Amino acid sequence: MASILRPLVRQHRNTSAFNRSYFSRPPLVASFSISAPLQAKSGKKKRKPRKPSNIKDQYRQVQAQARKEANLARQKVLSRERTIALGDPVVSKSTPFMESLRSGQSLSDPALKPRNFLLSPDQYAQSLKISEDLARPSRPNVNMSKDPEQRQKDENEYRKQLEDHNISHTKSVAVLDRITSLEHGSSQDKTRANKQRCIEEFGRHQTDLTLPPRPIGPAQEATPPPPVPHQRVGPDTGSSEVQVAILTTKIDRMNEHVSRWGHKDKHNKRNLRLLVHRRQKLLAYLRRKERGGPRFTNLMEKLGLADAAWQGEISM
Repeated sequence: MASILRPLVRQHRNTSAFNRSYFSRPPLVASFSISAPLQAKSGKKKRKPRKPSNIKDQYRQVQAQARKEANLARQKVLSRERTIALGDPVVSKSTPFMESLRSGQSLSDPALKPRNFLLSPDQYAQSLKISEDLARPSRPNVNMSKDPEQRQKDENEYRKQLEDHNISHTKSVAVLDRITSLEHGSSQDKTRANKQRCIEEFGRHQTDLTLPPRPIGPAQEATPPPPVPHQRVGPDTGSSEVQVAILTTKIDRMNEHVSRWGHKDKHNKRNLRLLVHRRQKLLAYLRRKERGGPRFTNLMEKLGLADAAWQGEISM
């Protein structure tokens, strides 16, 4: 039994000696120091700011909140004033030219009815006169050799034909008046007539005769004018003023449709937004090219457009 336990006791002694020698060694990693460095210890401690009393703190909060509310209220007032000063970017103001476009009456003579099918009032009156002359019955030849009773009979027959012709002509004029009247035309007919009126009102073949030229800069003053001025051929249909006027007539009619019946018409709402932004680009270009001259001023006044039509961001 002793011979069996002796090797086990020797092994236990060796193991315990190894453990004592291993754990008695100093650690390989330096110990971590949590104390502050010497430089930090030498510095002075910062004093904590003294907290104000609760009464003063509440009073300052109330004052700051009052100043903030007053500032926000003033910003709302200023924003509203700026918006009113800029005006509406879509709807035009009421001007004589815009009212004439909406009503279809002539600006020079309100009693003169506008005609459809691109007929001018002079052409319409001339056509009626020609048709009346062509349909008028011819007067019988007065032959003295005829019997007086026959001559009287021919004269009475001529008067009757002339009376029938006058009645027929009056009816024809009434029918033609209803057919060619723009009041009975479609929306496309009215838009086409308004386009023609815009060309006649704002085309440069007309405005060059009445409006002064734009102000010139130093570079233009140093450049000599051409010996022969450019001659315009035909009416002006593509200048920026004419395009803006035509877009304004389209915008006016489309806005009337959307505001009345098109609250769910997404397609026309998008088309209206595209037209408004296209007009904004043209107005900004015209103002930059004309330097805010009489041509730009005349266009804005006659169409009743506000500064919001070309200035700033248009969100609809």
